[in-house]
Amino acid sequence: MTSLPLVAPLFPAGKEPLPPGITEEDRAQFLQAKKYQAWMSYGMESCAAKTVIAGIGGLGIGAFFSLMSTSFAYEDPYLRAQSQAGLNNTQKAREIFKDMGKGMWRSGKGFGKVGALFAGIECVIEGYRAKNDMVNPVAAGFVAGGILARHSGPKAVLGGGLAFAAFSAAIDWFLRREPADDD
Repeated sequence: MTSLPLVAPLFPAGKEPLPPGITEEDRAQFLQAKKYQAWMSYGMESCAAKTVIAGIGGLGIGAFFSLMSTSFAYEDPYLRAQSQAGLNNTQKAREIFKDMGKGMWRSGKGFGKVGALFAGIECVIEGYRAKNDMVNPVAAGFVAGGILARHSGPKAVLGGGLAFAAFSAAIDWFLRREPADDD
């Protein structure tokens, strides 16, 4: 068979040339690994996966922030002694940890909800527009802010949407900027 110039060679499925370092005996494992890699890429590009990851990440960040702020709330030993009079140290510690846990869960749920909502909406907008630019996070921020403020009236929906859109634009602008050359 002669090769034609400027024409890509055709190979039967499963008989493509292997990358350097992969032998013919490793072909089956290589193809299996390639298949798993394709599934993982497809899964990570799906809106459902992005939404779940953002929700779990928001839950963790919210819980962490709550843990940090709650640890500062217990700084006055006189207030603590008055509110927990009659309890031994183990019972006091148990009450403090219960309070911290409830706060972490409450704050984590809020952050997780906001993260999942924003990421899901942004992914859907990006998929619909088939572009990855500054419009997607701004539009997603506007919609998510409006949804989060929906129970507070039309003015709050508009204000929440505008505020979240501005915040999303600022964050995305910061993340997309070119790094400075330090030469």
